[in-house]
Amino acid sequence: MIPSSFPDRQTVARMTARMLLDIKAVHFNARDPFTFASGLQAPTYIDCRKLISFARIRGALMDFLTCRVMEDAGFEAFDNVAGGETAGIPFAALVAERMALPMTYVRKKPKGYGRNARIEGTMTEGQRVLLVEDLTTDGGSKLSFVDAIRETGAECAHTAVIFYYGIFPETEPRLAEHGVKLHYLCTGWDVLAEARRSQDFDTETLDAVERFLRAPREWAAG
Repeated sequence: MIPSSFPDRQTVARMTARMLLDIKAVHFNARDPFTFASGLQAPTYIDCRKLISFARIRGALMDFLTCRVMEDAGFEAFDNVAGGETAGIPFAALVAERMALPMTYVRKKPKGYGRNARIEGTMTEGQRVLLVEDLTTDGGSKLSFVDAIRETGAECAHTAVIFYYGIFPETEPRLAEHGVKLHYLCTGWDVLAEARRSQDFDTETLDAVERFLRAPREWAAG
């Protein structure tokens, strides 16, 4: 079923942050930092994969994400929904179901045997594809997935994620230069604000996360 309405953006951001905190998908630890895929050290890590185990929360967030994309891009803007391997696959399936569209997924690299394909499922030339992922940091992995989609002759001008760290000002312009618009429900700042409001972590930890969000590379450099 395609949802037709949802709360305002500020409320969605707060509710998304609260849900991530409630299921303990938010990890803050300044003393033993996490390492992002890019190699960047950080006092925060958001594990959106946990959402698939919480039916009510994942349902609400997929309704939010579907409505956000349709509001921003249009109700008839897509012909196919693609998930990025691996974390994006379940969310793409859930969004595709809500949009009543075909679902595909994109491998990080060719599988090395058989058809040696990067696209699984049926994607055809000229289709307008929405790329769905769990989160984004600097947008780098999105560009690889978008290029793989475009190599089929399909179009990909939009990517949607649940969580966007929002720490690198160049991320959205970088995607835009590639012809891709980013849609998201909440940022690291929204999660930090909700964590402060509800006192989920001690002040010292929250202050360290804020310093990271303000200057991630400087924080990682010590």
